[in-house]
Amino acid sequence: MTVRIDLNADLGESFGTWVVGDDEAMLDVVTSANIACGFHAGDATTIRRTVAMAAERGVVIGAQVSYRDLAGFGRRRMDMDPHDLTADVLYQLGALEAMCRVAGTRVAYVKPHGALYTTAAVDESQARAVVDAVAAYDRTLPLLGLPGSVLLRIAEAEGLTVVGEAFADRGYAATGHLVPRSHPEALHRDPDAVAERVVRLAVEGTVVSVEGEVVAVDARSVCTHGDTPDAVALARAVRSALEGAGVEIGPFVDAAP
Repeated sequence: MTVRIDLNADLGESFGTWVVGDDEAMLDVVTSANIACGFHAGDATTIRRTVAMAAERGVVIGAQVSYRDLAGFGRRRMDMDPHDLTADVLYQLGALEAMCRVAGTRVAYVKPHGALYTTAAVDESQARAVVDAVAAYDRTLPLLGLPGSVLLRIAEAEGLTVVGEAFADRGYAATGHLVPRSHPEALHRDPDAVAERVVRLAVEGTVVSVEGEVVAVDARSVCTHGDTPDAVALARAVRSALEGAGVEIGPFVDAAP
């Protein structure tokens, strides 16, 4: 049986004169793009340009929704009122959908970013706020998140489509959760080692934790971050290794509007 995996990256995160990553190069490698919606990063011009480049390449677009935290790049946890968080997620979905519509494409899935991603993985009120926003906006949109997380459990119970995600370059704890970015093994940056790791994820469905334990990860999509040093080289190494191992690379959802 042929193994199929999606490659995604966080893109559209530049803001004004602050340039983050090489979106154009990354879009030639990945099959899905988690595009910032302006709350943690991404000004309107950047978002529109990134959407247009993704549409030209047939790359599927997902809304990378976040806490309202430009100064902290969305990586600071915020104990938000759930109703306010639902409204913020809806606002971001609408903004990205407008950019997609003028580019002839659509928002095809939703993925929380940074602190919202890790918080919604364990916090029921924050997770439910995100799920409520997606359910109110478009119940056909898949929610991309950490396998076994509170977010995906609540979304599935609500009748939404859920898609498990793995991370090419992030360290895992034995629990299956990501280790904090302050951990010395939070980020893996050697392209060959990361590529080998992702092949194992795709073929065997496992990853070795920072404690040295083998952890099962049920993922249909793998994230290669676009804002890390040598991100493009790492993403290319991952794609090349997957193709060399006979893994089919393609999006988990149709991009057609």
